[in-house]
Amino acid sequence: MTRNQPLRAIAQGLVQTVRANVTIDWTLRENVRAQLRVPVKRIPRKFGYPPDRQEKATETVLEQAALLSQEWATAREDRARGSHLLADAKA
Repeated sequence: MTRNQPLRAIAQGLVQTVRANVTIDWTLRENVRAQLRVPVKRIPRKFGYPPDRQEKATETVLEQAALLSQEWATAREDRARGSHLLADAKA
């Protein structure tokens, strides 16, 4: 295991978690931000990220997610709409 593998695992877990949980308005609603913060905080702890750096890491992840989430949420909604269209076409 190389030195960067834990960081890579943290990054991959964070991206998967954020992508799975973002909605278009998540940056505008504090309760939705709070819900997303919980799994984002768990992942660094799971991989032994230094406790004194976890809060800053969480804030950084959420800031970066805010920049990317509009695209992710739109893509997720498009996929959901596409699956409904496929189901309608098959019916």
